[in-house]
Amino acid sequence: MVNVPRLVIAAPSSGSGKTTVATGLMAAFAGRGLAVSGHKVGPDYIDPGYHTLATGRPGRNLDAYMCGPELVAPLFAHGAQGCDLAVVEGVMGLYDGASGQGELASTAQVAKLLRAPVVLVVDASSQSRSVAALVHGFASWDTQVRIGGVILNKVGSDRHEALLREALDESGVPVLGVLRRAPQVAVPSRHLGLVPVAERRGDAVGAVAAMADRVRGGCDLDALMALARSAPPVPGAGAWSAAEAVGACGEPVPLPAPSRNRGLRPRTPAPQTPPDFVRGDPQGLGCAPERVESARDVPGVVIAVASGPAFTFSYAEHSELLAAAGATVVPFDPLRDEALPEGTRGLVIGGGFPEVYAPELSANEPLRKAVAELALSGAPVAAECAGLLYLARSLDGLPMCGVLDAEARMSERLTLGYRDAVAVSDSVLAATGTRMRGHEFHRTVLEPGAGEAPAWGMHQPERRVEGFVQQGVHASYLHTHWASAPGTARRFVERCKG
Repeated sequence: MVNVPRLVIAAPSSGSGKTTVATGLMAAFAGRGLAVSGHKVGPDYIDPGYHTLATGRPGRNLDAYMCGPELVAPLFAHGAQGCDLAVVEGVMGLYDGASGQGELASTAQVAKLLRAPVVLVVDASSQSRSVAALVHGFASWDTQVRIGGVILNKVGSDRHEALLREALDESGVPVLGVLRRAPQVAVPSRHLGLVPVAERRGDAVGAVAAMADRVRGGCDLDALMALARSAPPVPGAGAWSAAEAVGACGEPVPLPAPSRNRGLRPRTPAPQTPPDFVRGDPQGLGCAPERVESARDVPGVVIAVASGPAFTFSYAEHSELLAAAGATVVPFDPLRDEALPEGTRGLVIGGGFPEVYAPELSANEPLRKAVAELALSGAPVAAECAGLLYLARSLDGLPMCGVLDAEARMSERLTLGYRDAVAVSDSVLAATGTRMRGHEFHRTVLEPGAGEAPAWGMHQPERRVEGFVQQGVHASYLHTHWASAPGTARRFVERCKG
């Protein structure tokens, strides 16, 4: 049962101030000595880094598309264990979700799954009495979503505040905070959003402190805590456990034997034609009941995980699942470290911004050579997005690891969205036919976009194959959340045992 005091911080649209308010609230309540858990709706990696800085605990994602609605409350309970308060930052507008999927993956859906009151952050800079109509619309659109209060952002003056409060008195939704129009807290952004905490640690600490000061000065923290405590229990939602997830699962379930391909097309010159894939049950992400040999039989198999400023995109549950499967997870920084951790048997390279650090990554020739030698030996290597680029022959003309016979470059085009994927080649992560859900988020192009043995077949935004499977390497643009298919972590660790 989930019974942690909790708030969902939402807004009518992006750019209203959710991150400032949510992160500021986390830091302000943590400053009162409370144990606070920070969560982010959706797949975003960057905001949880600021939540981590504000709370001192790992920021967690709650993604009903990638993990399924049934895992939202358990993953929330896992992250919020032992906490006095949980703050969930929403995504986009309150009712915005996966394209064409109704409420799926929306902040509203997560709020309902958690039975959590919503605090609506409204950019009031260009309105007065109309704010009441806006808030009334959001409060009445879905009666299962409880709008417990409003925080007015970018308020211009005492007179402006009085007009807004007078209008909202008629709506019945209390005003729980007013933030005056002021210069934005210095949180720089670039082509994929905010600059991650790991790239600006000192400045990020100051930015989070400034957010906390603004929230303390303009919000009724006691009223917000009382609202959080009014959230009813979520019955039957036990906390997710990496150990239980790995222990209960064998290999991810494959699809039936595939037929010949009918119309898959890569974006770049044609690789070997993979088997066909089909749309399946979006929750076809479970694990077969058969048990496999435990990785704990070989304790401490070392899996190196890329970290540091260039590789900041990772879900906390991934390392937890690897550890639960028997691995010793050792982080390393490709910008600084010239060798892989001693005894490395497998390598995970997640997402991030290698394009920003391409000169430094390229200059670290000893590590590039070590990564290439590990891959050539057949050791398991899992690479997502930034990791894919790092394994390529070059990035923007600069030499990378050369594991993949492909060239990467920056692009003006943003590739963004959820994906339904099917493994079209057997790999260290998944058997052929395994369904996964994930998302793409990049402004780079890889040529070719798929190898002779592609990693995934996808339907969105068009039917295509993507990624590379060769020896022990699985490299793709697709970001996945292994909590949805813990057999993935188990399979990877088993392959690392050799």
